[in-house]
Amino acid sequence: MVHGFGLLILAQNMSQLTKAWNVPLSVVSYVISGVGIGRLIAYLITGYLSDKLSRKFFVYLGMACYFAFAVGIPFSKSIPLSYFFTILAGVANSALDAGTYTTFVEMAKGNGRYNVLIKAVASLGEFIIPLLVSFFASVNAWFGWSFMIMAALLLINAILLLPLKFPDPKRVNVKKEENKSKKSFGLKAVTSILFAIYGYLSMALMIWYTQWITLFGHKTAGFTLIQSHFLLSLYSIGSIAGVMLLFYLLGRNISETVVMIVMDVFATLAMLVLILSRNVLISEIASFIFGFTAASGVMQTALTAFMRLYPNNRGFVTGIFYFFGAIASFTVPIITGHLSSFSIEAAFASDIVIGIVAVVVSLLISLFEKIQPITKPEIKG
Repeated sequence: MVHGFGLLILAQNMSQLTKAWNVPLSVVSYVISGVGIGRLIAYLITGYLSDKLSRKFFVYLGMACYFAFAVGIPFSKSIPLSYFFTILAGVANSALDAGTYTTFVEMAKGNGRYNVLIKAVASLGEFIIPLLVSFFASVNAWFGWSFMIMAALLLINAILLLPLKFPDPKRVNVKKEENKSKKSFGLKAVTSILFAIYGYLSMALMIWYTQWITLFGHKTAGFTLIQSHFLLSLYSIGSIAGVMLLFYLLGRNISETVVMIVMDVFATLAMLVLILSRNVLISEIASFIFGFTAASGVMQTALTAFMRLYPNNRGFVTGIFYFFGAIASFTVPIITGHLSSFSIEAAFASDIVIGIVAVVVSLLISLFEKIQPITKPEIKG
């Protein structure tokens, strides 16, 4: 939930921060980019070290970094110091990913159903923070109160976690495969590359949509501004509904790769309908379906399948997977910004290419999994 706060809290307070720092909006936007820098710097490091050290340590490291960010930003008057705090938020993001996703998989004896709940609760945080910011602005309260609530939640969580014992990743015992050949090693390497690419594609698919759907609806499809914003709201509702479905399906041991293929196919079809349709109702249904599939936790589901390739290096795998996701968060605005110079329709519609490539990649992953089945871990205790 705090991560959901962290994703939007700076963007929601941009106008207040311009006044507090006495700088133009462009400088605030530059400071916000520090979150992405922090993620790129830290993902591979925190992922690797979480396999060597304890998962709990990295959960606390992530919370400590987010706490410093939440307390530091409202009181900072220096742009370099503020940039440092936003980089810390990116480090917090990567440290928590390394500590939580791995723990949930180990807690569930290799099943990734709990990982999709992270997506659901982060979405809840993204829903709450704009309401908090709007409330404090409406009563002319200090903008920093939203940050203080974030800090308070972290303190409460830190206390509640203290007595809890995390699963020991070293207790995972994977049966050694017999007659390992160069071919099987090559398949594993290619599958790993495909999973890393999928980490980029699944993140890009969502960012592409959320960045351009409102403008596309209003400027290209001819919808009213309210109708265009509502398309994004329906995407969010679909996302939460999709998470609940995946939680149920993964609990029944449905194949992760099957989930990836089905969700990517329907997300791509929904995107096609959005591009071609100029009917409000049809576009609303398509937006809901797109959120239900593309933002349902399918990225976290793919991560679980990737972890199964390397059950003794889950943290490092998480770091690689989300490192490529972080690259997507940087490159998509650049790519779509260039495409928007031609038209908004070109910027938005090109997302279907990402969807098609995601389907192809998930099909290839499924094919290689059948050729060389992923060994499922046996967890003692």
